[in-house]
Amino acid sequence: MSKRPKLLLINPINQHRKGLLRDKHAIYPPLSLGIVAALTPSHWDVELIDENFDDFTFREADLVAFTSFTSTVNRAYELSGLYRSKGIPTVIGGIHASMLPEEASKYCDAVVINEAESVWHEVITDAEAGKLKQIYKGVWQSLEGLPMPRRDLFHPDYVFGSIQTSRGCPMKCDFCSVHTFNGSKYRQRPISEVLDEFETIVPQRIFVVDDNLIGYSKRSSERAKELFRGIIERGIRKDWFCQASINVADDEEVLKLAAESGCRLILLGIESEKASALTDMNKTMNAKRGAGTYEEVFAKLHHYGIGVLGTFIMGLENDSPDDLVNRANYIIGSSVDAIQTTIMTPLPGTALFNRLKQENRLLYTNFPADWSKYHFGEVVYKPSLMTPHELSDCIHEQFIRMYEPKSLKRRMIQSLKNTHNAVTSTWAYASNLQYRNIYFESEERLTI
Repeated sequence: MSKRPKLLLINPINQHRKGLLRDKHAIYPPLSLGIVAALTPSHWDVELIDENFDDFTFREADLVAFTSFTSTVNRAYELSGLYRSKGIPTVIGGIHASMLPEEASKYCDAVVINEAESVWHEVITDAEAGKLKQIYKGVWQSLEGLPMPRRDLFHPDYVFGSIQTSRGCPMKCDFCSVHTFNGSKYRQRPISEVLDEFETIVPQRIFVVDDNLIGYSKRSSERAKELFRGIIERGIRKDWFCQASINVADDEEVLKLAAESGCRLILLGIESEKASALTDMNKTMNAKRGAGTYEEVFAKLHHYGIGVLGTFIMGLENDSPDDLVNRANYIIGSSVDAIQTTIMTPLPGTALFNRLKQENRLLYTNFPADWSKYHFGEVVYKPSLMTPHELSDCIHEQFIRMYEPKSLKRRMIQSLKNTHNAVTSTWAYASNLQYRNIYFESEERLTI
């Protein structure tokens, strides 16, 4: 190894959808790679290749590290092979590799399972000694004292900054693997450390990447209020959005303080308006409260000038054509400000994937090559009540209705009336345009 070793970090993109995903307003910096860089000893040089912005060119390195989602893992494997052919060791982490370490170990010299903080020092030490292990299994630990990500390595053209304040989820939704990757215990960073990091973020708009910033209990709700008060007291003037569950409106002081601290949008996982579908996917909190309560929640957020970014899933296992039409009708008629509608996609590590695989209902199983199809915009399984082609056609028909430009403009006007907040309504409208582009940019047969 050279006198001053070099670590090369690579953020890969899905090469089959690269034009689609280069919407600079719809992507966020690779926070995990920034954390890995911060964990790396100071005697290492660290460089980041981010394919969201940069075309790959070969750089010399002593160690190459990747993080990857399922839809981008093939690109990581491809680049790993390039470096391994030159005798340069590679390591991969992230949620896909953590769910399928045996697969990942065929294409990379080392695999980091779960969170990297507890094992990265060992990875670096072994790399320096030329003795990388095949598997490093991270353990879930306290989030106190986490280093700030190396944001100096992020491309300057990112519109959004990002920050994480908690990890873990006690829910076990059928389609989700977060509880497997980050654990079922809701772990939180100290408020003072979060605020210190918040102050260092340059972009005006920030995405708080927590799966649920508000949490699941009275205690976590109080912690959220403490965080918002801290942002206000320190005079941090940023516009930000986050993710939460439907319980976010249970304590209106949370919403009041969130709004005062700069919250403009909250992503809520609605998924479906159909009670049986919520039960089937183990979306327990939504199922218990009932879809009839959704508009009450939206109205509370709107009262404080906060917009709702509602996520919905099309093509659930037992969806009929009528169900898809009804879901689209519900979305079009709802007061949701921004709509994120995806096709149900079984990902490794989820109960959904395991069940469909066991039932021989996955359409594409030439792994790892077929992972590039698992990007939430394509039907990749055999539904119960129609053929995959029928399901695909029906979903696209509903997407056309939901993302029709005049409809999106009406939704922006509705958002402005509901929230009385121009920043919120314009942000929501921009989000809708971005989602429309993601769905339709590469669909030549769709003309709107």
